[in-house]
Amino acid sequence: MEQLKLDYYFKDMGSFAFKEIFKDCIYPWEVLSNINEYINKFMSNKEMKINKATEIGEFCSISGNYFIDEGTKIHPNVTIQGPVIIGKNVEIQSGALIRPGTIIGDNCSVGHSSEVKHAILQNKSKVASLAFVGDSILGRSARIGSGTILANRRFDQKNITIKIDGEKIDTGLDFFGSIVGDNTRLGANVASLPGAFIGPYTWILPTLQVRGFIPAEKRIFPKTEYKITDNEKVELK
Repeated sequence: MEQLKLDYYFKDMGSFAFKEIFKDCIYPWEVLSNINEYINKFMSNKEMKINKATEIGEFCSISGNYFIDEGTKIHPNVTIQGPVIIGKNVEIQSGALIRPGTIIGDNCSVGHSSEVKHAILQNKSKVASLAFVGDSILGRSARIGSGTILANRRFDQKNITIKIDGEKIDTGLDFFGSIVGDNTRLGANVASLPGAFIGPYTWILPTLQVRGFIPAEKRIFPKTEYKITDNEKVELK
């Protein structure tokens, strides 16, 4: 079970402004279960809807309770649905959708037309364009490539389980995406199945489908075979 504990994936939570959400949690799914409670407590201390952003583009929609810290830039046509907490110097690019229960740390970015839902992005993590990050936790400086999907629900809608050393662990959650360790990279068009645990400093190369537990400091390659045949010369219109 050591491979499922928080400290296997995240080594530098101390600089995360919202690190209290990890307090007393051993496993990542416990943190995901605490998100709404943490945000409600954070926002109960003050009248929220605080916006210190240095730039908000045209045609943005920001609703519900939210806290947006200084230096953050929100490009045009962004939708933010509170409750949401966004740290300092964050960039949210055009067309992005930030859904309820999202906590974004400092110096992060969310790319064009990407969607983030009920997730934690620790400092310096980045989500590129056209990606989906649902019910997941990204470590410090983690990178999610363009078109990558962190799937968060089984077809049969049963609880998400993870198998380690032959033992199947029930997380108790029917919505659970991926745990992505510090400085891990997921290339373009990667798809992770619900309940994927990816260790720190691991690179998942583009187009792969990943599931289950992937250890730290690994590089995962796709195995691709091509069939090449002759092609007729055709002048296209």
